[in-house]
Amino acid sequence: MKQKEKEIKTKYMNQKHSLPPLLKRGTGVRPYLTTNCMKTLTRFLIIPMLSVAFFSCSESHFLKDVAYRNQVTQDFEMKKQQLPNGELFAVFNEKLTIPEQEALMFLYAYMPTGDVTDYTGDYYLENVRLSDQARREMPWGKEIPDDVFRHFVLPIRVNNENLDDSRRVFYNELKDRVKNLSLHDAVLEVNHWCHEKVIYTPSDTRTSSPLASVKTAYGRCGEESTFTVAALRSVGIPARQVYTPRWAHTDDNHAWVEAWVDGKWYFFGACEPEPVLNLGWFNAPASRGMLMHTKVFGRYTGQEEIMYETPNYTEINVIDNYAPTAKGSVLVTDAEGQPVADATVEFKVYNYAEFYTVATKHTDRSGHASLTCWYGPPKTDGSVILNYHSAKTMN
Repeated sequence: MKQKEKEIKTKYMNQKHSLPPLLKRGTGVRPYLTTNCMKTLTRFLIIPMLSVAFFSCSESHFLKDVAYRNQVTQDFEMKKQQLPNGELFAVFNEKLTIPEQEALMFLYAYMPTGDVTDYTGDYYLENVRLSDQARREMPWGKEIPDDVFRHFVLPIRVNNENLDDSRRVFYNELKDRVKNLSLHDAVLEVNHWCHEKVIYTPSDTRTSSPLASVKTAYGRCGEESTFTVAALRSVGIPARQVYTPRWAHTDDNHAWVEAWVDGKWYFFGACEPEPVLNLGWFNAPASRGMLMHTKVFGRYTGQEEIMYETPNYTEINVIDNYAPTAKGSVLVTDAEGQPVADATVEFKVYNYAEFYTVATKHTDRSGHASLTCWYGPPKTDGSVILNYHSAKTMN
């Protein structure tokens, strides 16, 4: 029996392109080739299954929420109608994946007109692919929620700076420095790196680009924070520039950075490294400030108080990250005591020998307009003193 089995095995091994013979019952030969047949069949079955899985992943959406995707599509089509001439949207004729197409659509829908005309579609496509590369290669990439990534990693523009190739340059220099760190420690390390590149020096009102700041090795707070946000985003860390238009305790203003770490926003001074987050020279002034805000690219629906919305960005109030707060409400009435709807209310703070407008709101149907701000110590009756110095109304 063993000799017969050996002969059949030898014969089959010499026939490389043949399927093994079907062995009839009663021949006394064990079907030794049955396992090999199953392995071959299994391989044929696995390959199509893997192909289906691959194409399913490649066809996933960047804008996963259907309602939000429809809104972005509508805004994008409106932008195209506003700019019908030339080949400004030719990048969409290239071979793109669905995530790439939707990411580009999000950028084009909300970028300023100058950014559409002054930079090529290939430039934006490269940045989309670089942001995706950072998300895939950095260990915290999979932890970033889609909406946080969309608004605080993908966008290139931070302020009114010229756009450049900083995402590619910074990623190549930073990736090996942070790839083995936790997200928390990576934020601290990136800020150390930024301190190595740029120091504080007053400059004019124009904001230099991130690479320009590296070349000059200096910048004011607005430039340092623009540079630091770009560096953090280059390695897939959500970041935003925070700004107080005027301090409440002294003349002047300031800008710094917030980074998203494990579900929470933390602040720090740009290019001013500290051993921990939520620490900077401005802790005390910020805890008494009237307004801390940031401009978020596109339509934003986060938890923060929305100050106002434009076709390009959403301005939000982030003072809750710095101080105990309360909502100050202003009621506007006419001469007969009836509430006035849609009246303009300006919230002001005394700074530089003037009452400076830090926020502008409009009254609702009941005649109310409100602003969340820091509150002072309780008075004897248990109420609090809100830190806004003046509210001017205009009908």
